[in-house]
Parts: sequence; C-alpha cells; structure tokens
Amino acid sequence: MVMRALKGFAAVLALLVTAFAVWVYASTHHPAAEEPAIIAGTDNAPLAPAGRALTVMSWNIQFLAGNRDNHFFYTGGTDPWPDLARTVTVADEVAAVITDADPDIVLLQEVDDGADRTHGRDQLAMLLDRLAGRYPVHTSAFYWKAAFVPHPAIMGRVGMKLTILSKYRLENAVRHALPAISSDDILRRQFNMKRAVLTADLPLEDGGRLHVMNAHLSAFAQGSDTMKRQVAKVMSLIQSQEDTDTPWIIGGDFNLLPSDGVYERMTADTRRDYNPAGTELAPMMARFKAIPSLTAANGPDAALWFTHGPPDDPARAPDKTLDYLFYGGPLRLGDHGVLHDGTRLISDHLPVMAAFAVKTER
Repeated sequence: MVMRALKGFAAVLALLVTAFAVWVYASTHHPAAEEPAIIAGTDNAPLAPAGRALTVMSWNIQFLAGNRDNHFFYTGGTDPWPDLARTVTVADEVAAVITDADPDIVLLQEVDDGADRTHGRDQLAMLLDRLAGRYPVHTSAFYWKAAFVPHPAIMGRVGMKLTILSKYRLENAVRHALPAISSDDILRRQFNMKRAVLTADLPLEDGGRLHVMNAHLSAFAQGSDTMKRQVAKVMSLIQSQEDTDTPWIIGGDFNLLPSDGVYERMTADTRRDYNPAGTELAPMMARFKAIPSLTAANGPDAALWFTHGPPDDPARAPDKTLDYLFYGGPLRLGDHGVLHDGTRLISDHLPVMAAFAVKTER
C-alpha cells in the first residue's frame, strides 16, 4: 500500500515537473544562432547615395523610461516602472532629438514591445508615428521575450528589441545570437535576456554596400567569461566584413569601459560592475577604429565622450563611456561626437553620432 502511494506520488511529481518544463520552454524565447530578421518598408525605398556622407546615430533609449525616477531594481533601486504618460512624453523627446539630428541610420537599443512594464505598447510604432515617415525602412530583433517572468520585480510579460531605422533601402537583415551569461543556471537562462547583434546591408547607388550592425552586450555578468566571449563574437562578425574589404559600422551599448585607465579613475562604488583585471573591450579598442578613440577616452576631455551616468545621481551627470561606434573598411570619418545638449534627462544613455563617407580611392 505504501509503495503504491509512493509510486503514485512520484508519477504526479514527474507530471508536474514535466508540465513546468514545457511551460517554461513554450513561454520563453529560443532564437537560433543566426536567423533572418524581417525588414519593413524596404521595397520602395531609395538606394543610399554614394557621393555624400551618411550619418549614423546609436542610442540606448531605456524603454522610454526617461532619466528621472529610473533607479530600478536591477541597479539596486526601488523606483516603479514608468507610467504610460511618462513613456509618451519620452517618446516625444526621443523623436525630437532624432528629427533635429537627422541621421540617415538610427541604431536603437532597449525598444520595448508588448512588455507589461511599459503598458504593452509597441515603442517602435510610437516612435515611427512621431518621426512622420522620415524613416520608412526598419528592422528589429527581440533580445528579451517571455510571456511571464516570475521575478518579484517583474511578474509579467517582457519584450525588448534592437531596432535599425533607415532612410534608405536595407537588405539581408540577420539576428546573431551572443553567448549567454555563463554563470546563469539553466532555469534563469530561459527567462533572462538573449543578447544579440542585429545586422543589415545598406546597398549604395554605385553598386557597393555598407554593412551596419547594432549591438547590446550583457550587463551584470562579472565573475564569468561572458563579456570576453561576447566581444569575441562581435569581432568575428566584424572580421567577416574585413575579409571582403566591405565598409562596416557597428554601434551600440557595449556595457564595457574603453580602457583600464578609466577603471583606475573610478570610485569603488562605480567599479563594481566592471572587470578589475582589465576591460574585455580592449581587443576591439586596439584593433578597430572607435568612437571615442582610446586617445579621446583617456584624454583631458574624456567627459565629452561619457554616455552613461548612475541612476542614483540626482544630477544625472554622465560619468563613463559605455556606448560606441566602431567602423572599418573603405570609410572616411567626418563629424562625430556624443549628443549632450538636451538629452541628459531623456535616457540613462546619451546618443553617439558620426558621419561617414565611403572612400572611392584607397
């Protein structure tokens, strides 16, 4: 009798465990190592001109939360998620900055879509409505998506994307998976972000092409080799373009410091999210042309290149560089910089912008 009861209990337990595993898998996102991304609006879009500079902006818009009352749980804060009115106001502000700067290509990180924390809204649609047809072509890739995340501070649906906006035709958009945080257990890994690089080709009028990449690397991965492996993956994507002498640009939030010297100048509090043994971004900074350059990031005017500040600072003053543009191939760099004016209270990150011309002679 006892054995029969134990067998029955074991069968029920096995059924419950199986059901839970099926639910976890079915309700979370499992992208392939590489998968095509849908491009909207490209069929009737013009080719990019080959005879003038193209401008590129990269900006982590922090799911339109704004840079006020945004000390959220993941950085040790207690602020609630933004109300709907706040996200609407910030969408207006983001669109105004983009409209005024007028880049040809915009690389956006942390664009929410269907997330409960931002009231289920499609934030890309919100921005496109305000940009009023300036960017008819766009492609996106989710890097956080789940029907329900059972974390006390979330307890709901999540959805967050990388997005590329373009005035010109895009082709061959692909989502490339980045290595997961190696210290996450198997259950946590299902619900956590699936970091990625979104790539696309911008065909030029003269028959050439510009390869554009949008990246958001992991945060809170110290104590593991995650950042080293993610940087290696990004470098492999870049190398595939270098091998064919294709002009390329990658922008995004790398969540890494530009140099070890920057780490040494930081306070103990602000160092905790970074590697004391040296920044994992060092191989990229040494090998490829970067905005900011190592010279600029380490120089007396380094503050001009700061893109991020702590959310518990009342002044919301940027204190470090986490966001970059890297470029290579037959490209000539023009005007470039971090947009400080009028952007500090829009997101916890500042936009980075640069102009590039494809060289006709090497």
